[in-house]
Amino acid sequence: MASPSSRTIRYRQIASELRTRIDAGEFGAGQILPSESAMSKEYGASRVTIRKSLDILRDEGRVESRQGFGWSVTADPLPQSLARLGTIEDQLEASNRTSQREVLSFAFVSAPERVAAVFGEGIVLEVIRRNLADGQPFARVTVWCPERLGGRLTRDDVAASPFYGLLGVDLASATQTIGAGAADDSDAGLLGIPAGSPVLVCRRVTCDSLGEPILVSEHVFPSHATEFVVELAQASDSMAPTGLRVVENPA
Repeated sequence: MASPSSRTIRYRQIASELRTRIDAGEFGAGQILPSESAMSKEYGASRVTIRKSLDILRDEGRVESRQGFGWSVTADPLPQSLARLGTIEDQLEASNRTSQREVLSFAFVSAPERVAAVFGEGIVLEVIRRNLADGQPFARVTVWCPERLGGRLTRDDVAASPFYGLLGVDLASATQTIGAGAADDSDAGLLGIPAGSPVLVCRRVTCDSLGEPILVSEHVFPSHATEFVVELAQASDSMAPTGLRVVENPA
């Protein structure tokens, strides 16, 4: 039977190895670490020992634990402003983060029900992409655009540039709603998080200068990696968050 001192040495050894892997970039900022069960098998140690190792790194500020996610490498949440109409790339650049986009799907499809409610029935361009921040998954984004505007675009176009710079129309306004959700299997795989993890779901309708909707989009963010910031121009008599509304039948 291992002595108490050998067990102590073991969890410190594992903490040292994990520290080295983090410093080497194997696990990037904000990345979800393997589960305690997986690390227990990898290191041939009990989950209690693994947890002690992670507790050491948490005390050093290198990792953190959140309900629904498990353990992740510590990173400041990436703030996104709600005060202006912009793109994910704009927000990442403003935060000095490296941005990358991966187009996963580019197709002309019949407008889904929610999109048809905005544009009307018909064919729309549907683009699904994944955005990365400093090489780590940051968002799954789906954008729908009327065929009359998207018909001349190519997959290479939307891989290289945001829609806002491709449509050739003046953008005037957008309505955006943000709510809590849980990652389904598809988004969990794309974002590198456990299925069922908390996510922020942002849905936006963007209009041109005539008030006509030209884009419908859905953005899904891991909740541990992002936060939305609202700048209030003046004080209000109410302390309630701006734009708050009750969702009926949330189930």
